[in-house]
Amino acid sequence: MKASEIRSLNTEELLKKLEEAHEELFNLRFRLATKQLGNHREIPRVKKKIARIKTILRERELGVG
Repeated sequence: MKASEIRSLNTEELLKKLEEAHEELFNLRFRLATKQLGNHREIPRVKKKIARIKTILRERELGVG
């Protein structure tokens, strides 16, 4: 998901997406620990997604952009 796509969502949708991303990260880490994760690049991808969402939420909180 690109930053422009994230910015087009409202705050409630962003919070829902953030919760889903945290859940996805938890599941990926669980699969990694049980040796069932095939693609290890999924974990950094989800972390970046979480960071993008948090950044845009913070921008809105500060009134930037």
